[in-house]
Amino acid sequence: MEKFNKLTAVAAPMPLVNIDTDMIIPKQYLKTIQRAGLGKNLFAEMRYDNDGNEVEDFVLNQSAYRNAEILVAGDNFGCGSSREHAPWALLDFGIRCVISTSFADIFYNNCFRNGILPIEVSQEDLGKLMEDASRGANATISVDLEAQEIRGPDGGVIKFEIDQFNKQCLLEGLDEIGLTLRKENKVEEFETSRKLTQPWL
Repeated sequence: MEKFNKLTAVAAPMPLVNIDTDMIIPKQYLKTIQRAGLGKNLFAEMRYDNDGNEVEDFVLNQSAYRNAEILVAGDNFGCGSSREHAPWALLDFGIRCVISTSFADIFYNNCFRNGILPIEVSQEDLGKLMEDASRGANATISVDLEAQEIRGPDGGVIKFEIDQFNKQCLLEGLDEIGLTLRKENKVEEFETSRKLTQPWL
């Protein structure tokens, strides 16, 4: 998993509330278990019309936000079914950080497992960040995970809280497999010992 420390990038404003996982990646794209390639179908039902043409006024189709790496979203982001394809699609598009006032629990935890930083802020702070994001590509937002700070284009700083275990995993680029591999020596010791004491297993 790619490490996350500091990110300075364009932020796309998406003020809709209750954006669920089916809106993030519609069900017809869940047939694959490959993480790559899902980005083109991110928010497909909002990004494209029935003929597959881009909807001009959808934020990620606008030239200022095509390369956005931060998403500033409305309340209760990631609600709905627990599909891991949702963070996969966000990451494949290039989104490394989602900022909202609240997230669905399963989606929130899936973000950390896939190298995306979900940040919860107050309604007041979200309003400021939404204004900053609405200024387009000339106004970037900086996220410092180590310092737990978001810095706006005019220098304003917003502090955020985060579980320290999840923080450390992102800083070190460790998913569950990576965490297990850190104990590889102990796993090997256990397997060797078990072969001697319980050879029938």
